Amino acid sequence: MNDYIVRATAGDGSIRVFAATTRGLVQKAREIHHTSPVASAALGRLLTAAAMMGSMLKGDKDLVTLQIRGDGPLQGIVVSGDCCGRVKGYVFNPNVELPDKYPGKLDVGGAIGAGYLDVIKDIGMREPYAGRIELVTGEIAEDLTYYFAQSEQTPSAVGLGVLVETDTSVRRAGGFMIQLLPGADEGMVSRLEEKLRHVPYVTDLLDAGKTPEEILELLLGDMGLRILDRLPASFSCNCDRQRVEKALISIGREELEKIIEEDGKANLHCHFCAKEYDFTKSDLLCLLEEAK
Repeated sequence: MNDYIVRATAGDGSIRVFAATTRGLVQKAREIHHTSPVASAALGRLLTAAAMMGSMLKGDKDLVTLQIRGDGPLQGIVVSGDCCGRVKGYVFNPNVELPDKYPGKLDVGGAIGAGYLDVIKDIGMREPYAGRIELVTGEIAEDLTYYFAQSEQTPSAVGLGVLVETDTSVRRAGGFMIQLLPGADEGMVSRLEEKLRHVPYVTDLLDAGKTPEEILELLLGDMGLRILDRLPASFSCNCDRQRVEKALISIGREELEKIIEEDGKANLHCHFCAKEYDFTKSDLLCLLEEAK
């Protein structure tokens, strides 16, 4: 099954919902960053969230970035997503190994620890929108639920899951987001809260082979669920040599001259996709001509 996001509404338009299957993109992230099982789960959950949150954006150049900084051994995660379902991300320490929270349950909260979640939305305004919350559990889904309530005043329910095989490959990944829009009546809210109390864990739904559509049907099938569209999702980095050259030029003549004098070359590494860019002394001298 290819990765994709389903966008839908329920409750006569008073509820907006998203569900995604993301095994392929999480597996690609694991292969790029050589993550341990618990690091794969943490990164995969946040990538899945970024894919769904990115699909809420309107403009082609809009971008949402999620950053977690914690005092656990994982140290932090950075991911970003756009309106087309493209995401990228990395963890600070991909080699974290921790005992399972309980059999079959990776300890993502323990890997992240206490800290903060920052959400930055670049939507074409003069300044990006930025919101920060203190982590509630470090398990990511609960933290995002709290973020939406506190920073965006949008009552939400978030479910995220990543299942990792014994050989460390990703077996399943996906999630859902449910948001109450202004005007949702109390009866609708109560029905939704009651349903969510009895919903199985996302990982159990994914492991049973449930599609995003089937998950939404289970959650909201009797509440006027209306599927709007489906959007492909993928791990995609937009770095290229031209962008890296601009970054080098932006550091200024003085710093470039120092690199040329001390090292005679430069090697730049993209954190998101691990691609390496090598610059010879001749390359750097050409860039020096362009630097102010």
